[in-house]
Amino acid sequence: MENFKHIQTAHCENGVTVNLLQRKGLDFFNEPLAFGIGSGLFYIHIPFLKINKGPAISFRSMPGAIFKRTCKVLDIDVVHKRFRSKEEAERFLNQQVDNGNPVGCQVGVFHLMYFPKAFRFHFNAHNLIVYDRKDDVYSVSDPVMEVTTSLTREELEKVRFAKGPFAPKGHIYYPEKVNEVSDELLRKAIVKGINHNVRDMLYIPSNRTGVKGINYTASQIRKWRAKHGEKKAGLFLGQIVRMQEEIGTGGGGFRFLYAAFLEQAAERLSDDRLIKISEKITKSGDLWRDSALQMAGIYKGRITSQKDFEYSADILNEISALEKEAFKELKSFKLKY
Repeated sequence: MENFKHIQTAHCENGVTVNLLQRKGLDFFNEPLAFGIGSGLFYIHIPFLKINKGPAISFRSMPGAIFKRTCKVLDIDVVHKRFRSKEEAERFLNQQVDNGNPVGCQVGVFHLMYFPKAFRFHFNAHNLIVYDRKDDVYSVSDPVMEVTTSLTREELEKVRFAKGPFAPKGHIYYPEKVNEVSDELLRKAIVKGINHNVRDMLYIPSNRTGVKGINYTASQIRKWRAKHGEKKAGLFLGQIVRMQEEIGTGGGGFRFLYAAFLEQAAERLSDDRLIKISEKITKSGDLWRDSALQMAGIYKGRITSQKDFEYSADILNEISALEKEAFKELKSFKLKY
């Protein structure tokens, strides 16, 4: 496809969403809008689910939710399909790209050969665009890469049907019909996205999600050294850092992205109160980065005392309090569009 434009973004699903919607005529659409309207900011700690032998922690909503929510509030018709049969999944994909229709695909990253080896973890919530094929080689636009790349038929099948948590099962998605998005509809989508994020971070009745989930992780970190020993506890912290900074569930980076969304929302809604909340979320992002440095130090064996684990937990408690304050203020604003 000669006219395909690759777009690099900080996060994969945001990038796929932006690319596919821009191709349908929404030239103004960008990554912060996708992330904010799609209510991408989140936190969840699932202790009974292990990824790479460490705790399953995510700093974002469920895979596919950003694209789905964004399109829903913008009144965009979409196609979502998962498959039991690899052959059926391949036929459907071929039909779309042969008709000049780029599609989003959920994949596992462990077998993505163009990824640096250090980043190939067992993580099945990565997203990319397949936009063309020639014989048995598919053209791929991965938003976290600088340039487009390619996968063979066998390589693409392997990542589309990766096993394990969040197995993609050939998940394919794309916008089918995009109507004109008016300024009023965009403002409405922004407000809905913010309200959804307020609910997710404050009001889900679980102590393992949202701001309560951050405190839950802190409480676990305080126990890990005594319960599991220095080495295993350090590995758990290393896994949190991977989920936060490397794999794509985005800790500090997602906070910076949400802060950028709130800045755009302030302009679109003519509401400067959102600038102050943006500053608080930026501070939260800085603290997440601080926590990653602290945990990485423990993981690498440079600092290993209980005091070091306690300090890691203290940073998370500070983050939880700050984000709780920010989202409560957003709730109190009762934003209008």
